[in-house]
Amino acid sequence: MSLQVELVSQEMVKPSSPTPQHLCHYHLSFLDQYSLQIHNTMVYFFDDDITSRFNIIKEASDLLKKSLSQVLTHYYPLAGRLRIKNLLVDSNDDGVPYKEARVRCRLRHVIDSHSPDDVSQLLPYDMNEIVDAVLGVQFNAFDCGGIAIGVCLSHKIADAMSFFQFIKSWAAVTRGEPPEQIRTHFQSSSLFPPKEVFGYVPNLYIGQTKIMGKMFVFESSAIESLRTKYSQKIENVLEGQKPPSRVEVLQTFLLNRLIAATNNEDEGRNKIHLLTYAVNLRPRMEPPLPKYAFGNYYWSIEAFPILMEEGECKDLGRQLREELKIVNKNFIVKLRESKEWKFNKEEMDREIAKGEMVLFIFTSLCRFPVYDVDFGWGNPTWASPPTWKFKNFVTLKDTKSGGGIEVYVNLAEDDMAKFERDEELLAHVSTERLK
Repeated sequence: MSLQVELVSQEMVKPSSPTPQHLCHYHLSFLDQYSLQIHNTMVYFFDDDITSRFNIIKEASDLLKKSLSQVLTHYYPLAGRLRIKNLLVDSNDDGVPYKEARVRCRLRHVIDSHSPDDVSQLLPYDMNEIVDAVLGVQFNAFDCGGIAIGVCLSHKIADAMSFFQFIKSWAAVTRGEPPEQIRTHFQSSSLFPPKEVFGYVPNLYIGQTKIMGKMFVFESSAIESLRTKYSQKIENVLEGQKPPSRVEVLQTFLLNRLIAATNNEDEGRNKIHLLTYAVNLRPRMEPPLPKYAFGNYYWSIEAFPILMEEGECKDLGRQLREELKIVNKNFIVKLRESKEWKFNKEEMDREIAKGEMVLFIFTSLCRFPVYDVDFGWGNPTWASPPTWKFKNFVTLKDTKSGGGIEVYVNLAEDDMAKFERDEELLAHVSTERLK
């Protein structure tokens, strides 16, 4: 059943101090050009004990707006407006859309539902919606007294690490730390100047298919069981090779179940499968960039999974490591210094359009500071992304405790119906609700 979310108010939160004239144009980088015009999103859930800290729930919202205003002075592009054709953000202090909403249920209902579709309703924008505002916030008050804070930050200027660093800064100021302690680094366009780009349309596959999103929880014991299974099946393992990580193991398992779900029995074995995976460039640069370097500092590596016996991939982790070696210092220098970039993806796009190639997109938020968010009332009970609006997209995220991993899968409706009934998948997925 769909959530009943009632919009109560909407306003613009502006920076507490005007942006200096010399900072009014924030230029996009080449890596921003490369990024999709979608949102980095997360909804943070805080249980009903918040009411013990505030006489009325509105006090919590007012506090968030005040601290957001202070933080925007340091994250000045976030109060501006995207001008895609001009490759810049007009840092005009128009402000951040800030919505307040009432949710007619208990907060625990959303947490227990495991439904990214429910989470989507707690955000200021629909995931298909293209807006020129860089940042948006929705403050959701539940009948039980709990709250959920939904945040959308444009992927056109920021990657996941930038998103979480901003949220940490906002939370720190809200709980009373001086805004002057915020550390920022806005140098992406000088490090990766924009260039002529050929053969690449960032949002090509978004919105073409009706998508269903589901979340599945894998406990640490299930992941270790899969690690044992795949380690035993990998032949000719090089001596001294690092054993597969829990993320690599789970990605391998998920890829195999996704191939089974998306393949047509008559033609599936003739299809080509392609996997893309995002890599953080900050630690790979010379010199390395700090975690708080703001922008899109990632690159997508590609692998054609090698299907072995029974049509399964056994060692996706090794393949991704080999591709990762390509993204070295020399490669990054070429990214920075070349005047143009040709992607040569026309043939691949045609094969995907005809169904001859199946594209899977994996991203991992494991070890990211997802729960390192304290606005003054403790860390979130849960943090969740919504349903993404393009198919075969998979996000991995650590559970709050216990060493497990939450997997957010976005598939075409017919494929999801098959995937969520997969017996091997269900044998490893936790049946427990989030605690």
